[in-house]
Amino acid sequence: QVQLVESGGGLVQAGGSLRLSCAASGRTFSRYIMGWFRQAPGKEREFVAAVGWSGTSTYYADSVKGRFTISRDNAKNTVYLQMNSLKPEDTAVYYCAADMGSMIAYTPVRYDYWGQGTQVTVSS
Repeated sequence: QVQLVESGGGLVQAGGSLRLSCAASGRTFSRYIMGWFRQAPGKEREFVAAVGWSGTSTYYADSVKGRFTISRDNAKNTVYLQMNSLKPEDTAVYYCAADMGSMIAYTPVRYDYWGQGTQVTVSS
């Protein structure tokens, strides 16, 4: 069982930056592939980024590539999402998720554990 708690969301102007954190409970954090998803009002939850077990393999949605950076610190049981050059279309609730599988997944159904989400609002 893994419990995930996100933090770091808030209101920011377009062009600004935010850093999201996701703290995980449990002693097997390093065995999980970690992902970030987001969901805007009236839209489906969509993949944002994922990171492999060691942190060396990272994957991004085209919409955030070059602006967002995912990273993890296995010693602190934490995964991060650094978001730069934010746009109003990045406004959404951002969710952290953990996947017990061995391959990166891009769909929410593949992830086993979810955080409660943190709101990110980007004003124009």
